[in-house]
Amino acid sequence: MNETHNWKSDSNHEKLSPRGPAAQLPKCPECQSQRVWKDGLRYDNKGRPLQRWICRDCGRCFSQSRSKNPSKPLKKRSRWSINTASVIPSNRQVCELLTEGSKNLPKVETRIEKQAAGATETDTKSLLFNFAWWMKKEGYAESTITTRVKLLQILAKRGAKLLDPESIKETIARQEWCNKRKVNASDAYTAFLRMNGGKWNPPRYKVAEKLPFIPTEAELDALISGCGPKTSTFLQLLKETGARSGEAHSLKWTDIDFETGTVRITPEKGSRPRIFKLSNRLLSMLLAMQKRSNLNRLFSKHLRTQRRLFQKQRANLARKLQNPRLKQIHFHTFRHWKATMEYHRTKDILHVMRILGHRSINNTLKYTQLVNFQNDDYVSKVANTIKEACELVEAGFEYVCDIEETKIFRKRK
Repeated sequence: MNETHNWKSDSNHEKLSPRGPAAQLPKCPECQSQRVWKDGLRYDNKGRPLQRWICRDCGRCFSQSRSKNPSKPLKKRSRWSINTASVIPSNRQVCELLTEGSKNLPKVETRIEKQAAGATETDTKSLLFNFAWWMKKEGYAESTITTRVKLLQILAKRGAKLLDPESIKETIARQEWCNKRKVNASDAYTAFLRMNGGKWNPPRYKVAEKLPFIPTEAELDALISGCGPKTSTFLQLLKETGARSGEAHSLKWTDIDFETGTVRITPEKGSRPRIFKLSNRLLSMLLAMQKRSNLNRLFSKHLRTQRRLFQKQRANLARKLQNPRLKQIHFHTFRHWKATMEYHRTKDILHVMRILGHRSINNTLKYTQLVNFQNDDYVSKVANTIKEACELVEAGFEYVCDIEETKIFRKRK
């Protein structure tokens, strides 16, 4: 029957709802699995509803029979009545239900293969879960745990055996990854073996050092102004502080001091804590966002969701402005831009090191190679008073000279 029935709202059928306290998922009569999905309602000869189920493991369809007295438990023998009209054969072979040109045949064969490898998949999931919990106990960062577990999961899906180092090495070699990603996969498996007390000879991949892409300030401003309110605030914060995206995303409202106009950055990856002076524009953007927020944190979305939203808006702006260079701008690009501009302005590598929070100057020295700009176009400003000069300095302008009792400042475009 094709008759519809609102069984969730009917008081006589509350016993069938899985939301009730007495509800239990049934067992498949073929494989005894409780991984089942609801498949609608059917009605018996007396018009009473029967809940339909489909097994996610073997594909068996069956119905939940209804007791004459709902207050009494169903008998074991008659608890599940099988509707033979829609039962998929237990041998999983092609029969009268599947024609030669049926589109369901590849799905059935795929399900057979997955069922045959069920024990292996279970072991892999168990190993990866234990690995994630071991890294959690060892104090690894959440981002590191997620990345390493995902890499091992990808290798396992592509034919690698987690307990066989040679299989892992062969699978990594077959991947069309850059050397940096292959090194990360090798490091992830090294940690996995350390958890199990094993050792291996990891493959040797050399990572080529590349200088980061540095956009112009006009491109960053166009990207900031073209995004939504929260994304624009997030990008402006990255631009003014040079903080990592994780550091900016974890900020709380208590880290913002609106009276002094400063923000305190809690470091990541063993860096040093910093404090920055914010511009009036960013403070006004934060105040507008605070009025609409009821949370303790500035940005409630997950960082991965924030990044995907930014990527969509970036693609739209690159197409709208006909500037493909915008697609090369990532969250970390703002940090590179901040360090490059600060070294270009001050020529003080220790100053840049303090801004970025680095503990080793070797991590900061690469920004000294980014100041030889091919196009030295500047924006010039004139200051007649001390107040105007201070505002230009705070905006990133550098002093050039005095002409006719006025001070000239400039800033690279």
